[in-house]
Amino acid sequence: MKQSIPKNKKSTIFNNLKTANLAFQNIYPGDTPERQPVHTVYGGANLFKYNTAESLGKVALNSLKTYAPNFVVFAKAFGLQGNEDLPKAKKEIKKLLKKFQKATPEKRNNLPGQLAFNIYEKVINKLETEAVEDFRIDFEDGFGNRSDEEEDATAEQAALEVAKGMKSKTLPPYIGIRIKPFTEEMKERGLQTLDIFLSTLLTETKGKLPRNFVVMLPKVTITEQVLALVQFFVILEKENGLKDGELKMEMMVETTQSIMAPDGTNPLRRFVLAAQGRLIACHFGTYDYTASCNITAKYQTMDHPVCDFAHHMTKVALAHTGIWLSDGATNIMPVGPHRGKELSKKQKKENLEVVHRAWRQGYDHVRHSLWNGFYQGWDLNPAQLPMRYAAVFAFFLESIDDATMRLKTFVEKAARASLIGDVFDDAATGQGLLNYFLRALNSGAISEKEILATGLTLDEIRSRSFLKILEGRNKK
Repeated sequence: MKQSIPKNKKSTIFNNLKTANLAFQNIYPGDTPERQPVHTVYGGANLFKYNTAESLGKVALNSLKTYAPNFVVFAKAFGLQGNEDLPKAKKEIKKLLKKFQKATPEKRNNLPGQLAFNIYEKVINKLETEAVEDFRIDFEDGFGNRSDEEEDATAEQAALEVAKGMKSKTLPPYIGIRIKPFTEEMKERGLQTLDIFLSTLLTETKGKLPRNFVVMLPKVTITEQVLALVQFFVILEKENGLKDGELKMEMMVETTQSIMAPDGTNPLRRFVLAAQGRLIACHFGTYDYTASCNITAKYQTMDHPVCDFAHHMTKVALAHTGIWLSDGATNIMPVGPHRGKELSKKQKKENLEVVHRAWRQGYDHVRHSLWNGFYQGWDLNPAQLPMRYAAVFAFFLESIDDATMRLKTFVEKAARASLIGDVFDDAATGQGLLNYFLRALNSGAISEKEILATGLTLDEIRSRSFLKILEGRNKK
């Protein structure tokens, strides 16, 4: 068969293309298969204790059992799929609850509200075992502007509490601090808090950081703010005996300037480069961002169109770079207006209505984030945790059967194509399907046993890599 292109010319062009392709892959390695927390709880640094995560879990569980004492109330509060088929009368609810208690797992599938029952049980288990996945000890908005003496003392005390939590193993899987921004007015204060906190912590722990520790830099507007933090990281690592690159950072996307630079370009990629491999996540700041867009307080919500614009700009700028993206928070707290043990029926009813209304609004906001591909968000109050997990679990479980069939079919086709020598160049889609299950697994929505329905083995699931799964199957 005659070919018109000389081999030496083809080789030269393809070598140049190889260089470009590899450079592109280096910039866009794809989404990391590592576990990403589904939320971050922000709490004032002055309130942080070594067992704060456990305490928040107990408050969250109490809120759930007080305002959703069974899965029927839970389903109607959140408008879960199939809630309209559930009874409203107390007697009928009791009958249905007894049926669920007596039925085997297989027979429960035929009862009305099975999905809601499943989600409710999983939420309770999550709150009992790992209510807080990620916690940010907040020295910024959650702490406010205080005297230098008070913030210095708080930074030292918070570090000692973290050290105590490390020793007693009560810290959540992910933890970090949010310092004040590196603006001209606040840069000295932000650095001083970081220095005191880290120096105290590392002295107390003999040079050990908590696992998955991160420093959050808020209100980033220019590349030099990110670079400055990285430069201080280098000094702090050297002075405290840490490994090079051990300190990691996150940044807040909460200003219009972090979406559009003065030259009319999106600066997020430049921020990533300035971080020199230390940036692991970008968190959206709903209320600072909407305020910077001149949105009045009443309409500063997570699902406002200006937020969606910023979300999509961030997603486009950082997609497939391996940088985690997190949405912001709902500022409507699900807390009843009436406190105390001796409440009237009217007061209890008002509390219930307020909490359910706030839960539903927060639930809708989280679902909006998930729909937009943001799998993490903020929580500001433990009473929001039932809402967070209800939304996350429902999001995954409502479509689990379809996703199971898609992944099973996709893996079989990909493995067969590779085995017979056909070109298969859609690993990103396969990893995306696998990531759906990994996210569901990490959040507690499903168990490893439930993923086995995809036809994958536990070892394949734990590899967290679609390419490794293909490679392993092709060797057999």
